[in-house]
Amino acid sequence: MATCWQGLWAYRSYLLVFFLPIFLLPLPILVPTKEAYCAYSIILMALFWCTEALPLAVTALFPIVLYPMMGIMDASEVCIEYLKDSNILFIGGLLMAIAVENWNLHKRIALRVLLIIGVRPALLLLGFMLVTAFLSMWISNTATTAMMVPIAHAVLDQLHRTPTGKDVEEGSDNPTFELQEPSPQKEETKFDNGQVHPVPAASLEPTAQQREELRFSQGMSLCVCYSASIGGIATLTGTTPNLVLQGQVNSLFPQNGNVVNFASWFGFAFPAMAILLLLSWLWLQILFLGFNFRKNFGIGGQAQERARAAFRVIQTEHKLLGPMTFAEKAVSVLFVTLVVLWFTREPGFFVGWGNLAFPDKDGKSMASDGTVAIFIGIILFLVPSKIPGLTPDPENPGRLKAPPALLNWKTVNEKMPWNIVFLLGGGFALAKGSEKSGLSEWLGDKLTPLQNVPSPAIAFIICLLIATFTECTSNVATTTLFLPILASMAQAICLHPLYVMLPCTLAASLAFMLPVATPPNAIVFSFGGLKVSDMARTGFLLNIIGVLVITLAINSWSYPIFNLHTFPSWADTNNTANCLATTPRP
Repeated sequence: MATCWQGLWAYRSYLLVFFLPIFLLPLPILVPTKEAYCAYSIILMALFWCTEALPLAVTALFPIVLYPMMGIMDASEVCIEYLKDSNILFIGGLLMAIAVENWNLHKRIALRVLLIIGVRPALLLLGFMLVTAFLSMWISNTATTAMMVPIAHAVLDQLHRTPTGKDVEEGSDNPTFELQEPSPQKEETKFDNGQVHPVPAASLEPTAQQREELRFSQGMSLCVCYSASIGGIATLTGTTPNLVLQGQVNSLFPQNGNVVNFASWFGFAFPAMAILLLLSWLWLQILFLGFNFRKNFGIGGQAQERARAAFRVIQTEHKLLGPMTFAEKAVSVLFVTLVVLWFTREPGFFVGWGNLAFPDKDGKSMASDGTVAIFIGIILFLVPSKIPGLTPDPENPGRLKAPPALLNWKTVNEKMPWNIVFLLGGGFALAKGSEKSGLSEWLGDKLTPLQNVPSPAIAFIICLLIATFTECTSNVATTTLFLPILASMAQAICLHPLYVMLPCTLAASLAFMLPVATPPNAIVFSFGGLKVSDMARTGFLLNIIGVLVITLAINSWSYPIFNLHTFPSWADTNNTANCLATTPRP
């Protein structure tokens, strides 16, 4: 019997892929309408995304097959959704991120900031959180975490040594400072091997100092992965759900006037990110360092000596990088240029360069944020990585060799997450199919009773629901599934669509409780010293704090940025024609 269950479990992915479509067949057979056909496709994709029976990107390709076969959309219409402007912005943003990583510019920024902030325990936590959050705004949160965690543990290794340089406890000679709780199995081995020298009591039961060091190590690991997730919400390209929102808004509401762009998103999300990051730092400090703030800020002789030792580690790492190369300087200039062009293209509160140089008939910018990202991305392939000169080719004496460009296609091909491009496209196709089939309108009609619920309560409930759902499902899949439904609900109850879509998008990044919730969590968990219960205990309250911060943001400074106090004309469709004539919500 046990072998039978083991066999079923081993083949679970094949069984799910085979039986789920058959199990859901009664829906399109008994209700032969386009709405039911589209619902069948969406439910099937949702289940495959949740169970990961197929790779996420492969499931995202289902609309190309299902929609034409079910008469929902032409194949040519579906395929267009897979390379929209949001996908281009994603690719262009990643080209810059890959260049930053390729020339180690992110490591130089991280070490420089840590040298400025210092290494006293509380400030060390804050320093790593600030650096990780800032880098995560522009490059992958996975890459940021993978770089910052070894640096953090190397610093901790020095911080937890005695002032004389002798190791405080056994195991501290590990350069990555992977403190582990004592294992009963290891203790038995020590007794069973017949060695005559006595085992120190400290190895059987951790001392107060060991427990304190372990807690600090745990706090440092968690601060890196949490701030990587938090930092990504601040910019439109920081994390994929933000681009999903932009793409869904542009797909569902083509006349929205580019309401979600880099500048408007930054104005809304950056304050929320800053508040959440500060509150997270306070919570981690209290939980892992305690309430002794004098000690937390390193006031005392012994603490200062240890801090100086840790500071020297960062200093040494920084010196090993050497002076800034021409390539690093060139990437820095292009990075700053990209950010400035994004902010000034069409900011809204003054006429941007896009409105002046490339206006359409209505005065709107014809160039998008994706245009800017690809423009700078192309330049990365043109600028040499060294000052041009007559450099001899070492492999072919007598010949000259030009320096390589800042970026080459081989590097891009290795580091570009092409699966996310398909995943984004699948989400846009799913949303467009819901609109074309009439499923969005049907859902909107069914959700009209929510009109009696206060708007802040709706936003709060959505945040809680998404924050819970994203702990066990991809944040991209979560936003892809929920955003079209929430848009339909908002239209049905005369609520500004962004009032519910923005909280959903931000809450999808609140994956703090489980190692499997997001790649940064998995990375720090693999370094050791953490149990699932440690992450769950810390992340639970952090999720609550995140929900409250998002609720505050959507009910305060988001109003003037996105005009949430009125129901927009671009969201007015046939089923919401009466919204403009009534008092809008919220």
